[in-house]
Amino acid sequence: MNSVLSSTPVTFTAPMPGLDAVHDFALRSIENAPGLFALESESASVRLFLADAAVFVPDYSPRLPRPALEALELSDGEAPRLLVVVNHSPEGTTVNLMAPIVLNQAARKCTQLVLDGREYPLRAVLGGA
Repeated sequence: MNSVLSSTPVTFTAPMPGLDAVHDFALRSIENAPGLFALESESASVRLFLADAAVFVPDYSPRLPRPALEALELSDGEAPRLLVVVNHSPEGTTVNLMAPIVLNQAARKCTQLVLDGREYPLRAVLGGA
C-alpha cells in the first residue's frame, strides 16, 4: 500500500464519539499486514485497529456528506481513504461499517462519520458473505 502511512500523525476535524478530549493521533502501518493500521493517541491510552476498506471490504462505498469532505480539505476530485474500525472477539473479527474513518492523506486530517440509516452494520463479519 502507501508507504506514506508507515507512521503518520493525523488530526481529527471533530472528536471521535467517546473520545471528546483526544484529537491528535498517529496512524501506524502494521508490519507484514498490508491494509491494517493502528491508530494511537500520544495524549491518552487509546489504540484502535483499522482496516483499509479498499482492501478488506472493496464493495463498501457509503455516501459521504459534503460538509465532512469540506472539513477534510480535499481538493476537487481527490478521493478520501476509507478506514473501518476492527473489533476482535472469540466469536470472530468484525468491522464497523456504520462509522468509517475518512482520511485526507495529504492534509493528514480525518474524521469519523456516523452514517444515517441501516444500510451498513455496526459489526460486519470480516471476510463474511
